[in-house]
Amino acid sequence: MQADRPTGGRKSLVLLLTSLAAAGWSPQLRASILWRSGGQTVRHHTVAEQDPSFPPELTQAEAALEKKDYPTAQALLRKVVDEHPDNYQAWFDLGFAENALGHTQESIAAYRKSVAAKPDVFESNLNLGLMLAKTGQPDAEQFLRAATTLIPTGDRAAGQARAWISLGHILENSKPDQAIEAYLRAAALTPNDPEAHLSAGLLLEKQNRFADAEQQYKQVLVVDPQSSNALTGLANVYLRGHRLSDAEEVLRKLLPLRPNDPAVHLELGRVLAAAGNNEQAIRELERASQLAPADRDLERQLADLYSDSHLYDRAEAEYRRLLAEQPQDAESHHELGVVLMKEKKFPAAQQELLMAVKLKPDYGAAYGDLAVAANENKNYELAIKAVDFRAKYLPEIPVSYFLRATAYDHLRAYKQAAENYHKFLEVAHGDYPDQEWQARHRLIAIEPKK
Repeated sequence: MQADRPTGGRKSLVLLLTSLAAAGWSPQLRASILWRSGGQTVRHHTVAEQDPSFPPELTQAEAALEKKDYPTAQALLRKVVDEHPDNYQAWFDLGFAENALGHTQESIAAYRKSVAAKPDVFESNLNLGLMLAKTGQPDAEQFLRAATTLIPTGDRAAGQARAWISLGHILENSKPDQAIEAYLRAAALTPNDPEAHLSAGLLLEKQNRFADAEQQYKQVLVVDPQSSNALTGLANVYLRGHRLSDAEEVLRKLLPLRPNDPAVHLELGRVLAAAGNNEQAIRELERASQLAPADRDLERQLADLYSDSHLYDRAEAEYRRLLAEQPQDAESHHELGVVLMKEKKFPAAQQELLMAVKLKPDYGAAYGDLAVAANENKNYELAIKAVDFRAKYLPEIPVSYFLRATAYDHLRAYKQAAENYHKFLEVAHGDYPDQEWQARHRLIAIEPKK
């Protein structure tokens, strides 16, 4: 008879799906949703040549900027602002050049001068807000909000959408509801641009607003049915909502788009396992393991699935590989011990389980399995000791009373055996008919006749 199984480990792939819902999608996939094109600064159309009052060096500097000759532009623009400190265009161009040269603080200072000289320029406010956001400064919101109210050069809808998206990004942590509103404003301005929908979907998902997030991801798929980012987000929504059949359908669409992404194979394998389709689940997890051979957590999940599928020889080999890499892992020793018991290799199982509790002395579930292995090895003293240790860390269950009773019975310690047979019968409630029959008949045999 097998003792209780751990409820807090990684054995059950259904539990893995639950933990996935709590933790969110795999980092490498979720990162791909976080588009940040809105974080790139923009340029005006050149205006120096349109205003005869602007100095000729400004026209020369803008020509250098067009050629991406930033050092030349920087030198010319510094000369212009020294001579014309109120020229907003020169300060703006200098801010752009300094940023291109990697001079963040100098860029921010120049953009501040540009906004101070002419506060109603969309690009100046947008770029200043983006640079402040890049450096984590709190007044970024002020300038990005201002940009949403101003008219950009060129495509008005696209420019304002960019401002709303940029504002949404900086509000996500502090004001998530306002961030969602900003993304939706951007989406209304440019309904065929996926970024706003994806950003809104991800943030709605973080708030557990799965139905709203689903709609945002589906909006992207209307425009681009092959969007791997939208499919990724949609799959995660379905996983977190425990809609496993929907998740499987989306993951199968995602797989051809990311055939070499181990995370996609892993999540599809988890879904298939939760649906009881272990054969296909194993294929997906094995493929994920080939793509990410150094992923220990993936190795463990594959070993667990082998065990759940009664492929004990493959499970044993996988757990032994894990232990070769990390011999002090108590959980791997425990799981290997359980697999060895299923293979009826009880002496080897006992050694693994002894190592598990040595490495983790409060490992209640491992003590329960150790008691079973020791009982099978007729090491009744160890079986009793193990089940008593188990009781220090986990509540007693019918199996533990019965195992302790039979061990005492074999040792002819009939008083202790009878006590545990009685405790077993008190809590069995007809759930263990064979063992209850055995307990009653042993009590007749070992208890003193009244």
